[in-house]
Amino acid sequence: MSRLPSSLRALISYVADLPNPFRALILYIGFALARIGLIDRHRVVRTSDLAWPRIVTGIARMSKNAVDVAMVGVAVGTSAVAGVGFAGPYWGLAFALGGGVAGGTIALVSQRYSAEAFVELGDAVRSSVLLVIAISVPVSGAFWLYAPAFIDALSSNEAAIAYGADYLRVVGLGVPFAALNLVGSRVLVGCDDAYTAMRVRAGGAVANIVLSALFIFGLGWGVEGAAVGTVLSNVLAVAGFTVGLVRGSAPLVGEFPVAIDPAGSYLNPEMLRDLVEIGVPVGARNLVWTAAEFPMLAILDVFGENTVAAFVIARRIWGIMNTPGWGFGLASSSLVGQELGVERPDEAEAYARDIIRFSVATYAVSAVLIAVFATDIVSLFAQSPDSPEIPIAVNLVYAACAAVIFQGISGGAAGPLDAAGDTKIPFASQFLGMFCVSIPLAYVGAHSSTPAIDLPLVGVTVPEVALPAIGLWGLYLAFMAETTIPAAINYLRFRSGKWKKISEAYRPGATADD
Repeated sequence: MSRLPSSLRALISYVADLPNPFRALILYIGFALARIGLIDRHRVVRTSDLAWPRIVTGIARMSKNAVDVAMVGVAVGTSAVAGVGFAGPYWGLAFALGGGVAGGTIALVSQRYSAEAFVELGDAVRSSVLLVIAISVPVSGAFWLYAPAFIDALSSNEAAIAYGADYLRVVGLGVPFAALNLVGSRVLVGCDDAYTAMRVRAGGAVANIVLSALFIFGLGWGVEGAAVGTVLSNVLAVAGFTVGLVRGSAPLVGEFPVAIDPAGSYLNPEMLRDLVEIGVPVGARNLVWTAAEFPMLAILDVFGENTVAAFVIARRIWGIMNTPGWGFGLASSSLVGQELGVERPDEAEAYARDIIRFSVATYAVSAVLIAVFATDIVSLFAQSPDSPEIPIAVNLVYAACAAVIFQGISGGAAGPLDAAGDTKIPFASQFLGMFCVSIPLAYVGAHSSTPAIDLPLVGVTVPEVALPAIGLWGLYLAFMAETTIPAAINYLRFRSGKWKKISEAYRPGATADD
């Protein structure tokens, strides 16, 4: 920096000294809660320092997703938005698979970082890389070869199928990179450095927006342009994590908290076993969100193209509202994991309790802001202010604003469970909420009756059953169900304290017999 002109150095110094608006807002909410005795002031600061970079990363990434859909909607139209929406859950597999491995990564890394067991930490990172590549590469190949068949399974809209297949074929190439992105981010968060992870991933998200705009509007590539921008941005972010973790620093990013020897062993049976034990339920929980979109989109296809597009828009806005959970969930996993790693389970529980309250308050602020400007925000995704999907999307956004507050409880309570390796309950709660309540409610809204079913072998016919005519209310209630049920189950599990005992098997020095 000393070689830069003095005027430029002064400008950089001035910008660096400006108050951080994201951190300031989160601290303001936390200090307000501390003043009325709901959380500890010291934990507000530590939690905010870890949470705000991850929230910014989430806002950048989800804004990128939203901007992609908005640009496609403006440039190509409603059918293209629906097509990208049909491809969305397939692309989401990258984050379900990568997030599963990364869930194991942060649990193992955070406990070893606080215990200064750096040799084991390196083994955990290398094993995570090997596992995530082995899982994600076959998925990428399947999307390249069979994209039209995957989209055709969800819709009968020929235009939407064509757009969705074009998008999926290209974006599928980025699945391994997106999964590696998650692992790299969790390594840094587990080492108490969410800020560096934010800089890498947010930089990738900004690059995605720029590249997608260039390819969609500048080169006229339409949905394929959005897909190419997504792939290239993930490649850039993975390159940043790789250089930083190998060298201990990266250009334009700075110092990393740890350096990992890439020549070490990747086949560590104990680490791979722990990653699978912890990560499979986390990945399954993430997969619930993704897998649930398949029947949900098929149900929405019954409502018609406008409702599909409206739902896609509402989910992109929901994604932005849900970003506080990214920060608080990972802050909880890291801070709770660190306290467990140095044998302080009571302090771990205190952090978890405070973060749940902190998370709910922040979600409430997010929900109010989005609700106030819902119509204006939704209009940005349409070709004209009179587009028929706008009023449907606005009402769905209102439902999402009510539901997302409970996500603060669900995600906040899942954080300590993940840190302890107690990941089965959050998976089960999400499965129950989505598949047993949310999707059935959407089905009731889309259909007037259930079909008659002939049971083979026994010769019995289950008769047709009339369903209440609730229409779009089925979708509104579906939003509520997917958050309220996991919130109740996860919080009860946290209150039970069983996760602290389970964590003993995954602490530094623990053996397979522990």
